[in-house]
Amino acid sequence: MYSILKATGSTEEEAAFVSESLIQANLYGVDSHGLANLKPYISAIESGKIKCGAQIKVLQESASTALIDGNWGFGQISCKKATEIAINKAEKNMVGVVGISHCNHIGRLGLYAEMIAKKDMIGLIYAASDPSVAPHGGMKPMFGTNPFSYGFPAGKEQPIIIDFATAAVAEGKIRAALAGGEKIPLGWIIDKNGNPTTNPADLYEPPLPPIQIKILGAQLPIGGYKGFGLAIAVDIIGGALTNTGCDGDVPEFANGTMVQALNIEAFCPLEEYRKRVDKLIRDVKSAPIAPGVKEIMLPGEPETRTREERLKSGIPVPEITWKATLDIAKKYGVDVEGILSK
Repeated sequence: MYSILKATGSTEEEAAFVSESLIQANLYGVDSHGLANLKPYISAIESGKIKCGAQIKVLQESASTALIDGNWGFGQISCKKATEIAINKAEKNMVGVVGISHCNHIGRLGLYAEMIAKKDMIGLIYAASDPSVAPHGGMKPMFGTNPFSYGFPAGKEQPIIIDFATAAVAEGKIRAALAGGEKIPLGWIIDKNGNPTTNPADLYEPPLPPIQIKILGAQLPIGGYKGFGLAIAVDIIGGALTNTGCDGDVPEFANGTMVQALNIEAFCPLEEYRKRVDKLIRDVKSAPIAPGVKEIMLPGEPETRTREERLKSGIPVPEITWKATLDIAKKYGVDVEGILSK
């Protein structure tokens, strides 16, 4: 991925960090945000939606807040910068809140929540996205999948990383099912007529697989009206406050993003916090389990275990995704198989 991104005109920082973010997503089992995104990213570069080498600007700033302009560069680079600014402000002023305008797709939100949690702070990330989700009871896409992520550091235990879309599932997981020739569960999407369906192709406008993603059906919010409420909250926090838009106005491929870092020491001693969260984790893990359940797993734990397994066994890649990657490499004169053989 690094060599392909470099060949498209990406800077050293862009190629390295974007590649890392995609590979990490695959390692954690979040394949919807991994290699499958390379082709859409390259298409976005070619169409001018992603501007390689874009300069990030600070539009307005206070001691604890900032609004930055990503200038339509890689969303991962903009969000990394916003996260670093938020951490710095929280270190000095106990809280850091940074919004991003003109921001492209930022990838897996948990990446940035983890960055903040590693600094012994609580991280909160919100990302309003272009419309693909119908409101509860409706059939027209009016909201993005609007994911959010919380990162909670612990003491001796592993951090708790909560990361999920306010839609029933991330759109990329539907695309991954389409690429793998798989059915999807009922409750994920409806077709263009508003009917529930298990065929991932019913979400997209032909031809398939989608080169430029065009939504024909609609995704559904997670948990009905509760997910609908969360989608509205993310639309306002991530979209309205960053001047990106909301109510279906978020541009295609964009993320209206808000990053927050909360310094634990503003409220209680760090060591006391660590003890409480460690106890919470141990108590939950040792709680009585329901019949047929092997163990209780905390948010982020399945992803961590998947990462450990895939570091040993490798990352499975659907044939259609690998073929698309090889086609892109050939187009830009990158010898993928030669790189892999080294």
